Amino acid sequence: MTSLFSSSSSNYPANHASVPQHHRRASLINSSGREKARLSPLPSYIDLVEQKQALVARNHGWTTTVFVPSPFPLSTLLSYPFRRRSPSRGSPRRGSVQLSASPPPPPRRRYRVTLPIPPRIWNFCANLLRLSFFRRRRTSTLVLLALLGIIWLIFTLSRRLDITNVETQWYGDPPTLVYSRDDLRKIWLWEIASGHYPSGRKIPDQIGVPPRYPNPGLPSTPAPFHPFLPDAHPGIGNLREYPEVRGTIPDVAYPPRPPPGSVADLDVVMQHCDFSSHKYVRDCLEVLRLGAGIDNNKRVRRGRLDEWRYIYTEHPDNGTTSPATQNTSGDRMRSETMKGKAALMKRQEEESLGTGAVDHDASLSYQQALGSSSESDFTFAKHGLLEPHLSLPPPITVRRPPVFDPKDASAVPDPCDPDHPRIYHMFWAGPFTDKPYLALLSFLFTQNLGLNMPAEEATDYFRSRGVCRPEFWLWVNPSAAAAVPGVMAEQDMYEGLRANPWSSPFLHERFKDVIKFKLWNTTEQLDGIPELKDEWRNSVDTLFNSGGVKYSHPKAAAPAAKNTTVVNGTTTAEEAERKTGAADDDLFNRVGSDSVSSYDRLSVVLSDMARFVLCHRFGGTYLDADTILLRDWEELWGWKGAFAYRWSRLEKYNTAVLRMNKGSALGTFLFRTALRNGLDFHPMTVSRYTKEAHLEGLLLRLPDALFDPAWLNTENYQRDRPPFPYFTEFRDFFDNPAQSSGAPQALGFDGFFKGAYSYHFHNFWWIPFDPSRNWPDLGPRFIDGERNARIKAQSAVKATQGKSSSSGGAKPTPPPSPSGAVPTKEAEGPASKEELVTDDVRDLPWATVLKRTFESYLRGERPNMYGEWILW
Repeated sequence: MTSLFSSSSSNYPANHASVPQHHRRASLINSSGREKARLSPLPSYIDLVEQKQALVARNHGWTTTVFVPSPFPLSTLLSYPFRRRSPSRGSPRRGSVQLSASPPPPPRRRYRVTLPIPPRIWNFCANLLRLSFFRRRRTSTLVLLALLGIIWLIFTLSRRLDITNVETQWYGDPPTLVYSRDDLRKIWLWEIASGHYPSGRKIPDQIGVPPRYPNPGLPSTPAPFHPFLPDAHPGIGNLREYPEVRGTIPDVAYPPRPPPGSVADLDVVMQHCDFSSHKYVRDCLEVLRLGAGIDNNKRVRRGRLDEWRYIYTEHPDNGTTSPATQNTSGDRMRSETMKGKAALMKRQEEESLGTGAVDHDASLSYQQALGSSSESDFTFAKHGLLEPHLSLPPPITVRRPPVFDPKDASAVPDPCDPDHPRIYHMFWAGPFTDKPYLALLSFLFTQNLGLNMPAEEATDYFRSRGVCRPEFWLWVNPSAAAAVPGVMAEQDMYEGLRANPWSSPFLHERFKDVIKFKLWNTTEQLDGIPELKDEWRNSVDTLFNSGGVKYSHPKAAAPAAKNTTVVNGTTTAEEAERKTGAADDDLFNRVGSDSVSSYDRLSVVLSDMARFVLCHRFGGTYLDADTILLRDWEELWGWKGAFAYRWSRLEKYNTAVLRMNKGSALGTFLFRTALRNGLDFHPMTVSRYTKEAHLEGLLLRLPDALFDPAWLNTENYQRDRPPFPYFTEFRDFFDNPAQSSGAPQALGFDGFFKGAYSYHFHNFWWIPFDPSRNWPDLGPRFIDGERNARIKAQSAVKATQGKSSSSGGAKPTPPPSPSGAVPTKEAEGPASKEELVTDDVRDLPWATVLKRTFESYLRGERPNMYGEWILW
């Protein structure tokens, strides 16, 4: 057997020198051919020694054992028995043995070394180094590999070690936390006492909330089939009942509305939809459909749906719960609730306010925070002192469910809770287009607005049945993101909305109670935030900050004109509109996104901040303008906590849908933290704020299946069982692949991600929803705006054809007057001619089908998704 200490050269015969030279040369050539490396996962060996080492090593799954030769040969330790010493000079002595060639080199001792490298990677690299290209450059290759190994080692160690003395951030994101542990605990207690945590999920141990701290957002006794989570705090709130939401036979053609005042149990939703627990979007949408009765006309599931019921109604706990739903812990908690609820609520208020617990006038420095044992689980920002201790208002009183009398609307309370208003916010910059137009149409098509009854009867009807009607506030920034509106800006905004065919229908008297246009003013909005109003002007140079990328707008080259306002050198809308030439399309004067190359980046950055400002100041839910509502949100409004949704596969926030409570402690934390970190409200940065502070539970990260069901498929996830429709990229919404282009027309709105609350199509502002009919088609009631839009669309087509013609181009048709005047009869002719169905495109994409479905509802040609006909 070959010795472990034998070298690779020992494979040559003992009389190697006696072999003829041409035979040796042929042998070496054949040997090099045999040693040619193979890029194979199977190991290959040069000689028996290497094979023996590989067999002895017994490599584990994550380690590789190698044998490294010693730098000292064995001849320095032991005398070599076959070596004869010859005289240095002169003839050899008599009797001496003269060898024809020098003997092979002496063997070297080999040491066993275990490396943290998987065997497959080691074998692949070893085979790769045997290639002739790397063999000629072996030294440089080894140096490069060693350098990469050193970099990887430094990176790994630096991620695990907390080097507090190093002030420079070499990698990753710097810490952002500016509040002490006592203040973070105070935020948690305030939100819990206000009923903003109706969840049984575990509160982080780092916060230090007492384990028996009562939660008014949870019931004292769990409902059947929905037990408390193991880490849930004791509840002192209303009892929950999970009804079966399903229409009665024969009324099964359309789904029923959710029960008035109902609440979505998002703990149950997370159980069936969370991507982190390997739940499929397809299965999640089925639970959302069946649990809400949206599949009312299918009836293909025959079993009981108890575990899929996620919508509940609340009832006061008067101690009259039936014995079948009681248990020992529930009885004990009910006793505590009925006897000492006042004491518990008083203790909640004292603990949430931190009465006597901390010094409200002291500021804790970074070094002091690190030295405190209670702060050891937190990593604080390294710029300046921590924030002064929070001084919060008293918690919001948890509202008990009122009792409504359908016969007497005046004797019942207002079903709308002023502390939790039902307002959809949306921010839009530039001229009104088909994108916010479709968002407003989806709002009218899906929400419970009372459009199926006379306007004078809707208010009393909703009040008597406990229905709170939501509103849609569209915030319009008519100029560039860095401009400040002038004195006449609001009047100019309404004139532009009336003249625009996409926006003028929503100014109709029928929608005055549910759709409201509001002028966005950055200065006014920031001054309306108590946490920012005294300090945000000190950060005006970094007002546009997105993920650490700061856009500092240029200084003014000349004094401002009369009747204009300047913020850091940026003029008002009136001054910006007077600019001409190439400067109109620079980053700070751009209004709206006409293409990928002219993307209005600053308006997007401004909207990142605007959504938090609007929700904290007014309450409600913010929606991105590229969002389409797909169902009634009644039960989501009933859930009193804050939420956003997941950034696809990443455990980060996407704030395209954002719910926050008005004047909440969580909002105070976010604004003060953002102010200390450059007013950065990018979703990735907000994810860092909440994660470092252990506040992610207060801003629930819902699965993207609820609001963005195609996202995972577009990133090559869950394609083995995708939802319907199946999008491999977001552009499929506007341009279906030919193989699936028949589905939109055959299935219509009913087949588009049924069960999801909304759909987010991710920008594409420059692609029309309906290219062949790119105008609002709402019937005779709004025919004037349709005519103007048709003429404009035809003018754009003619201009495009003229530019592309080889004859120099046809003369483009002038665009319509911005005043919105009715066109002349010569212009009316082509636009008002009778249309034929054969003139339309053959395959309609999903975007076109949804637009035409919503428009047919407003024309009175079909009911909405709940079977209700609009009454003008």
